[in-house]
Amino acid sequence: MKLHLLLLFIPLMWCACKSRTTPASPMNAAFEREKSASGGESDLEDIRKSGELIVATISGPETYYDYHGAGLGLQYALADDFARSEGLKVRVELANDTTELLAMVKRGDADVAALPVGEERIKEAGLQPAGVNDAKLHTSWAVRPHAEELAEALRAWFTSNTLAEVQAGEKKRLREVHEVRRHMQAVFLSRDRGIISVYDPLFKQASAATGWDWKLIAAQCYQESGFDPNARSWAGARGLMQLMPRTAADLGVAADQVGDPQTNVAAAARLIRKLSGQLADVPDANERIKFVLASYNGGIGHVRDAMALARKYGRDAHRWDEVAPYILGLQSPQYYRDPVVKHGYMIGSETAGYVQSILSRWQGYG
Repeated sequence: MKLHLLLLFIPLMWCACKSRTTPASPMNAAFEREKSASGGESDLEDIRKSGELIVATISGPETYYDYHGAGLGLQYALADDFARSEGLKVRVELANDTTELLAMVKRGDADVAALPVGEERIKEAGLQPAGVNDAKLHTSWAVRPHAEELAEALRAWFTSNTLAEVQAGEKKRLREVHEVRRHMQAVFLSRDRGIISVYDPLFKQASAATGWDWKLIAAQCYQESGFDPNARSWAGARGLMQLMPRTAADLGVAADQVGDPQTNVAAAARLIRKLSGQLADVPDANERIKFVLASYNGGIGHVRDAMALARKYGRDAHRWDEVAPYILGLQSPQYYRDPVVKHGYMIGSETAGYVQSILSRWQGYG
């Protein structure tokens, strides 16, 4: 009897195992799209369904870099222009060099390669040129050999006028980079009474939350917005402490509350406290302030890159004066393409100047 039950149970087990869904392999999104396309759906249709175009490129001022949560660089601007024409968003994946960049597209880590090489190199890599192709810029775009719908769409989009139009738009954005629409207030509301602004009570609350001198937070606020709660940057940063929408959301601030002075300053205090915790390896509290300010402005990833460079070249990675030269260095290919750098190019002069201006103003506040 037991034998009969066992013989009956084995086939049932086999059927049950066979009917289970095979676990999905950890393939990338672009490869899964091409796999789906081979089943009858075009590669471009699948990209449209995903809602994003994955573009691989190399970090640099002429290609792509992250600026306060917004993408800049000509290659990014071109990719964004094409993506918008298709109702898509752009997701950038960075490569360390051209060889890695081509390999990323070939194995399906990205839909498009935007790279500074000619068509011959693309063909040698087994990819097909599509879209941007400009000899003066020495740049071409590439897609996988079977991504025909995407290739055709790119060729139709890129005309003789496309590059000039996108370049003009990018130049306009670069002019706006350092502009914040704000109504500057006086540096001191009443020097005799020690009143810096009408928002001093908010800065004092933030001081209690962060452990920073309230006058330091006031100095940072003046640098960010000039004490204008309605200040807005071209990239979408808002309020007294110029919080980006994504940062504000991460800090639990609703979109319709970002401009509220109390909410804005309190959220900035939470960000300062968070960054201070992430930089707890900087032992000296005064030095840590400088690193936190730099991270608030330029992003902690770039600051960590500069610290890694300082360490590599025998400098003290926990002293701002020894790291600041590498913050500036991240504007140079020699440094932003260094293997220890994970976040690429940044406008280091702005971040270094930001820290210096705030510290000088803080000292002036007494």
